[in-house]
Amino acid sequence: MREAAFVKQNKEKWIAFEKAISMGSHTDPDALVDGYIQLTNDLAYAQTYYAESKTLLYLNSLASQAHQKIYRNKKESGNRIIEFWAKEFPLFFKQYHSTLGVAFLIFSVATAIGCISAINDSAFLRLILGDAYVNETLNNIAKGEPTAIYKSGGDLGMFFGITINNIKVGIFAFASGVISSIGTAYLLFRNGIMLGAFITFFYTKGVFFEANRQIWLHGTIEISVIIIAGCAGLIMGNSILFPKTFSRRVSFMKGAKDGLKVVVSTIPFFIIAGFIEGFITRYANMPNWLAFLIIGGSLFLIVYYYIIYPIVLNRSHERQIHRT
Repeated sequence: MREAAFVKQNKEKWIAFEKAISMGSHTDPDALVDGYIQLTNDLAYAQTYYAESKTLLYLNSLASQAHQKIYRNKKESGNRIIEFWAKEFPLFFKQYHSTLGVAFLIFSVATAIGCISAINDSAFLRLILGDAYVNETLNNIAKGEPTAIYKSGGDLGMFFGITINNIKVGIFAFASGVISSIGTAYLLFRNGIMLGAFITFFYTKGVFFEANRQIWLHGTIEISVIIIAGCAGLIMGNSILFPKTFSRRVSFMKGAKDGLKVVVSTIPFFIIAGFIEGFITRYANMPNWLAFLIIGGSLFLIVYYYIIYPIVLNRSHERQIHRT
């Protein structure tokens, strides 16, 4: 590529990055690091093909400024954790809304397949859920308590056990992305099949409303966050399959880092889901309005934090940049 074409192709990106450096504390750290990685790639290209050129001098200077900006004063504020969930993560996650949509689609299609299969083949339920679970639930239904399984064990022990198990599932959904997106997609698909068969089981036994009212008390957050953890795995997996302008190694490192951020963001929600299941779900006799209030509030919390809030915050951030 001729130098003039190289400059024309990347000029706007360099100017935007130079402006980001000059913004000081208003700059998103992740955007700065991503821009720095792209800049160093361009610098390496210029060193190879445009030695002693003005372009190389400019990129060297810009890279030096960026390095000082990124690595100076590495002290973290006392509110770093709060800032991560309140601002840093939502600003960052907006770019992965389409990946979240793919994860949701995979899970939804699998759930539909699980429902249809369970309705048309009674043996499918035992294949997916296991004989022990099906037999125990049938006994509970006969006793008039279809979800009595959630009442077993102590509140606190159940809370810790469920929370730890859910976090493990989320981490595994993310880690499966290391073998490309196919690993995570398979895990999402398998869990969707299980959910479809699970809720259909209660439908076939005539206790659909009663069972689902109780299951979705904790399941709204639990299932949503498993999908979000799957999104994290797809982010890492896609970085291997689609490195774009990065080398595959650099792309994978970036994808793993971004996916890990998504997984970390889910931990508080897994704790909330564990708390609801351990301390609230077992109380089946609560009024319907209270159960639906908890379910609706849980759904709103997930949709707002992962979809609405990132959009609103990014628009506000863009307006702030334009005013600067």
